[in-house]
Amino acid sequence: MKLKLSLIIAAAALPLPALAQQAPAPAPAAENAAWPEAWFEIFKLAPGKQEVFIRNIAMADEVAAAGGQPPIQLFFHENGADFDVILFKPVTGFKPTPEQEAAMEKKRKELGLPSGPAYFVNIRENIAEHTDSKTYGPLSAATWLGRLDKWRAENPPRKASAK
Repeated sequence: MKLKLSLIIAAAALPLPALAQQAPAPAPAAENAAWPEAWFEIFKLAPGKQEVFIRNIAMADEVAAAGGQPPIQLFFHENGADFDVILFKPVTGFKPTPEQEAAMEKKRKELGLPSGPAYFVNIRENIAEHTDSKTYGPLSAATWLGRLDKWRAENPPRKASAK
């Protein structure tokens, strides 16, 4: 079940045309580049709290926008597994400048959003269950296999010792 959900999430993160295209073999430089990373957060929300949760995410997006950050990408349950919403957050490695952080803090206060421990108390009032996973991707199969093949070429199996 978890593997099936992982495959659905991975496919959902791709633009629709990418699903129909064959990925080219990775360029040599791409084989050595750091893989992109992302977090997926999977939520089953408390009964009657779906709208409040999504409105809180929308306000968090306003705070992020004040600092030039992108919005959280959401995937809403339609059928299948037992979840309400999946949040997709690419790991960019981008650290906001002090000016951006100040702009985000100003917007957070303007919207009356809690921070620190109060943030977690507030958000958990809307959640029945939550899991998250750090992932590599999106990657093509060719890119992943290229890295695996390179590792195997650089790390041949040990020869059995003679007795």
